[in-house]
Amino acid sequence: MVKRVGVLAGVSVVELGGIGPGPFAGMMLADHGAEVTVLKRPQPAARAQQGPSVLERGKRVEAVDLKSAAGRERALELVAGADVSIEGFRPRSVERLGIGPADCRSVNPRLVYGRMTGWGQDGPFAQLGGHDINYIALAGYLA
Repeated sequence: MVKRVGVLAGVSVVELGGIGPGPFAGMMLADHGAEVTVLKRPQPAARAQQGPSVLERGKRVEAVDLKSAAGRERALELVAGADVSIEGFRPRSVERLGIGPADCRSVNPRLVYGRMTGWGQDGPFAQLGGHDINYIALAGYLA
């Protein structure tokens, strides 16, 4: 085990793997000493041979199918001993999987649960993926 150093040494983070700001936030937390465990979707063998992404720097990665009962159990097991959990899925996605904020807090009441979405949790665009290009297009800067 590598001894973590930095202002967040001793902080345990569970990152529910996705794309965008979640993995970036996890990378920054790891860069500052947090012990970050990423639960990411199992990859086909050919893709797994490509190696880790730069966003996995300093993290421990576990291949977990969050749609399975075993994946849900593993996520809640890790969350039970964590300080922080972060995710960046569309609204109510993790609730459908049984690993939303209420589920996680039922096994760890002191957990800090961070979530980020492109358009927030409700409103006309909440169910859409949100990315830089969308924001600058709607703001008129892309024109």
